[in-house]
Amino acid sequence: MLDAPTNRPNLPAEVARRRTFAIISHPDAGKTTLTEKFLLYGGAIQMAGQVRAKGEARRTRSDFMQMEKDRGISVSASAMSFDYGDYRYNLVDTPGHSDFSEDTYRTLTAVDAAVMVIDGAKGVESQTQKLFEVCRLRDLPILTFCNKMDRESRDTFEIIDEIQENLAIDVTPASWPIGMGRDFVGCYDLLRDRLELMDRADRNKVAESISIKGLDDPKLEEHIPAELLEKFREEIEMARELLPPMDRQALLDGTLTPIWFGSAINSFGVKELMDGIGDFGPEPQIQAAEPRKISPEETKVSGFVFKVQANMDPKHRDRVAFLRMASGHFKRGMKLTHVRTKKPMAISNPVLFLASDRELADEAWAGDIIGIPNHGQLRIGDTLTEGEAIRVTGIPSFAPELLQTVRAGDPMKAKHLEKALMQFAEEGAAKVFKPMIGSGFIVGVVGQLQFEVLASRIEMEYGLPVRFEASQFTSARWVTGPKDAVDKFVNANKGHISYDHDGDIVYMTRLQWDIDRIVRDHPELTLSATKEMQV
Repeated sequence: MLDAPTNRPNLPAEVARRRTFAIISHPDAGKTTLTEKFLLYGGAIQMAGQVRAKGEARRTRSDFMQMEKDRGISVSASAMSFDYGDYRYNLVDTPGHSDFSEDTYRTLTAVDAAVMVIDGAKGVESQTQKLFEVCRLRDLPILTFCNKMDRESRDTFEIIDEIQENLAIDVTPASWPIGMGRDFVGCYDLLRDRLELMDRADRNKVAESISIKGLDDPKLEEHIPAELLEKFREEIEMARELLPPMDRQALLDGTLTPIWFGSAINSFGVKELMDGIGDFGPEPQIQAAEPRKISPEETKVSGFVFKVQANMDPKHRDRVAFLRMASGHFKRGMKLTHVRTKKPMAISNPVLFLASDRELADEAWAGDIIGIPNHGQLRIGDTLTEGEAIRVTGIPSFAPELLQTVRAGDPMKAKHLEKALMQFAEEGAAKVFKPMIGSGFIVGVVGQLQFEVLASRIEMEYGLPVRFEASQFTSARWVTGPKDAVDKFVNANKGHISYDHDGDIVYMTRLQWDIDRIVRDHPELTLSATKEMQV
């Protein structure tokens, strides 16, 4: 986090009660289920759905695309806002599948903290590690939830050791599991000295909690079988000796993560985690921007777009830009300046999300996430302000790892295909390159599954069957440098040059050798694998 000067004014009460966070994990660790339970406790839904529901029984709220419902995976980040206790939570559920990691990277630029979900049996998995490294780059505070304790899972100390070793972060237990798998009876809440018992019969019920005075309280014996109790007392003694105590400042600095144990599907441990986010999580933070940083207590409104979702409602060709409020108190109907085009925009129908359900937002404060329906004016990386030319920075765009050419099944519909592709490019779902020579488009993505998602969305949303075919190119690099040098380079390599949807020059290559040769022969040019969105 950016160092907060001590003389900063206090945050307005409405801003201070905001908690904006993302949930990150490996696929299948139970992230979407946890999201559902958050909504259940926040009173936003009455009954939690299941990711793999039978037939049309309640499916999850945060997965709204047809493909997500069919496969039981999340492929698109979704945002939800709800009140719980004294706090207002803005929760962003991210795709866990590595093929959609770019969406996740960008989402992490718009939150102040992350909740990392770990599977009790599998521990820290590869994708968790990758996402964790992104949080590291941004110094995001991390709270950890170890899920699926009602199944056979690993030893508690082993899980904590693995997190400390693999992720190089200190871990402090906020709760401690008693038993595991079939013998799992519940957790001991170390922060509040309470025993939380799990009710296996009713999954949508809040766990019953019994307040305990220390570990010698005779009440413990009434609820915990003797052999489990003895082991539990030993473990707690060791944990208190060996592991650091809870320290909010270390959490905010990103050097310590508190860990809660539970079972999201049984609604167990979720409430303690939510209380923890409220009590220890960061309030809205200062946002990096050019030419100056934006503080959340500023009275002028500013915000930036971190995601665009096209056709959330297939009946209307709508596009919703997700805007993270960086400062100020926004009221519906306000006119804001779109910094990239310098044009004013009246925001007359902003929405608050509950996954695919939405309602009109009459107001929003720094830290909130609102949706702005628009017809393509807003792109990822755009900043909206009350007139000041200030641009939020640090929203990345990565070079694709897989490239394929795309053709419409019906050649007469090439124009429609171009429109569909541009829509997805602006949404950030894929990179679309128009070769300088020849017709057609080259589509670049991070993971193979994205091609399937694109093909199914183009067919469902535009009624266009398309074919993806192998491309002769394997990678793409953005070219920058002095104008005359770039022009000369483009003329000499026309067969390798394409333009992305912003009109920037891209060099397409077959081999790493090509890139090395150009770096050697053209020291005045820069070939880069990332570009900042919307410069």
